[in-house]
Amino acid sequence: MYTFPKAEKLCKRDYIQQLFAKGEAITSYPIRLLYTPIATLEVPYQLLISVPKRTFKRAVDRNLLKRRLREAYRLQKNLLPVKEQQYALAFIYIGKGKATYTEIENAVKTTLSLFANSPI
Repeated sequence: MYTFPKAEKLCKRDYIQQLFAKGEAITSYPIRLLYTPIATLEVPYQLLISVPKRTFKRAVDRNLLKRRLREAYRLQKNLLPVKEQQYALAFIYIGKGKATYTEIENAVKTTLSLFANSPI
C-alpha cells in the first residue's frame, strides 16, 4: 500500500511530452501538480517528479527536495480515487527556497485532494 514501485514512475518520453502539452494543473505552493489521462498506462497512476536546476544549482538540494516529494506522495497516494481511466501525474517544485517536509506534505495532500475532487 505505502510503496512507490518502478511501475508507478513515469519514464516514457511520449507520455511526458503528452503530459506537458495537454496536462491540466493544480497548484498548492510550493508544488504544482500536472495531470492528464493516458489510456495506455499499465497502472492507474504514474508519477514524474521535477525540481528545476535553474532554481537549485546544487544536485544535493534538488535530490533532497525530490526525496521529500516522493516520500510525501508515497504516504498520501491513498487519497487518489480509483478511476476507470489511467492518469499521468507530475509534481513540479515551484518554490524558490528549500521547503520543509511538513510544508511539502501539506501541499501534496492539498493537491491530491483537489485532484480527487476534480470532475474528470
